[in-house]
Amino acid sequence: MLDLVIRGGTLVDGTGRPRRTADVGVSDGRVVTVGRVDEPATETIDADGALVTPGFVDIHTHYDGQATWDPRLQPSSNHGVTTIVMGNCGVGFAPVRPSDHGQLIELMEGVEDIPGAALHEGLPWDWGSIDEYLDALERREHDIDFATQVCHGPVRLFVMGQRGADREPATAEEIAEMGRVVAAGIRAGALGFTTSRTLNHRTSRGEPTPTLTAARAELVGIARALGETGAGVLQVVSDFPDYDDETETLLEMMRVSARPLSFSLSQGRAGTSYRHLLDLLTRARREGLTMRGQVAARAIGVVMGLQGSVNPLKGSATFRSIESLPLAELVARLAEPAVRVAVTSELGAADGRALGLDMVFELADPPDYEPDPVDSIAARAGRAGIAPVDLMYDLLLGDGGRALLYWPVLNYADGNLDAAGELLEHECTVPGLSDGGAHVGTICDGSFPTTLLAHWGRDRTRGRKFEVEWLVQQQCRSTAEALGLRDRGILAPGYKADINVIDFEHLGNARPRIVFDLPAGGKRLLQQAFGYLHTFVSGVEIARDGEPTGATPGRLVRGSQPDSVG
Repeated sequence: MLDLVIRGGTLVDGTGRPRRTADVGVSDGRVVTVGRVDEPATETIDADGALVTPGFVDIHTHYDGQATWDPRLQPSSNHGVTTIVMGNCGVGFAPVRPSDHGQLIELMEGVEDIPGAALHEGLPWDWGSIDEYLDALERREHDIDFATQVCHGPVRLFVMGQRGADREPATAEEIAEMGRVVAAGIRAGALGFTTSRTLNHRTSRGEPTPTLTAARAELVGIARALGETGAGVLQVVSDFPDYDDETETLLEMMRVSARPLSFSLSQGRAGTSYRHLLDLLTRARREGLTMRGQVAARAIGVVMGLQGSVNPLKGSATFRSIESLPLAELVARLAEPAVRVAVTSELGAADGRALGLDMVFELADPPDYEPDPVDSIAARAGRAGIAPVDLMYDLLLGDGGRALLYWPVLNYADGNLDAAGELLEHECTVPGLSDGGAHVGTICDGSFPTTLLAHWGRDRTRGRKFEVEWLVQQQCRSTAEALGLRDRGILAPGYKADINVIDFEHLGNARPRIVFDLPAGGKRLLQQAFGYLHTFVSGVEIARDGEPTGATPGRLVRGSQPDSVG
């Protein structure tokens, strides 16, 4: 008898092949039959009229702390994700000496906007080495599978001490030791090595990340040591301040290691400069190097509100004098005419430009992540004949002060609504950059997989759209392959039974909400999805109709995984 049969669904199997009606049979956590399944099963799911897809693989998250205290890796597990990869951007918590706990928390708090108080209370610190960190993760139960990578920041601090944190040049001996530590982490089961080279990444004290100015010799030396293991990938986030020099560094890391490399890729305020990096991907492929761009499913935007980390009223001294009030009392005070006049006059900017309100939008329910510039707060206020700051003020008081505004920062330059699509369709890019588990008070992009499928495969009315089969392939098999996880991302005999059953017509995102459920009462943005009827990890149902079942079949994935064709 099979453990599970999903019967009569529209199968989109992750290979990119056309959809078809098929049953899926599961036993011992693996798919054993696809097609017509006549065997009896302990559980049968009627999937008539629904899409049946592999579970989504999210390769760019930051659950490094949360995974040590929380069995539910949400928001990702709310959005059909069955495998996450953390340890990105060179920030993490291993290796570490007890004396350096505080510095790694400051680094994670500043770079990834995770409350320091939550990290101080939540992290058990029952590890020192990377191997011990993996063991600690493996001892805990989780709803979905997860893997991690070796992070340059902790490695530099561990090997170089304060000199590493202060961004001093590494000696040849220190580079060799960093390479040894990284290689040991890969052999222990980490999937790759990650580093940050962007000024956007700073500690909570405002200091640049320790890896910002690491020399080419350091990065290439570490890459060479990783390559000697015959495993692992490389991941980089960079400002590309000197394009030619930086691209040569990345190419040399790949040449000496013979390992794949990916970097974060989006459209900034410079308009079309991202196309130079698309050209780099093509050039690397011609050289026989596997280089990928990790790209977002939509604009990357800041979520703002009275309870958010970013609150546009904080520019007012009057507001700051009352902001510590409980939310209901705060909203009542803000509604008083005298307080309103004081706050709006202190904010000034009657035309909205100083506050950037020509690029800020109301985040409705359901949210529109590709808003038309004519719907900006400044544009709406102009049509209504009122000051933009007054409209912003009114919107922020909505829903009892829980209303949210949306400021698209990347993939939205000059109202370009098609940059994300151009990046998604390039042959050398994969979906990524959701930052699940991070930016908990400012960004809520763990819902990228839901947006990818619903928006680009169904809802989009202007510009390019994509076939659902290709989108599923990109979010499942292509992402899994990019990190060497070849045992998942396809629904075929022998592969892992990570499965979504989706009501595609109703698939979508609710508006994010702020909750205070982190350790020490820390806040975070969570976002519910609609349309996920069933989500299975290794054949065990972790969610039904969007609600968790409480099951925790998720496991730490150690190292790359081979194809599992049965």
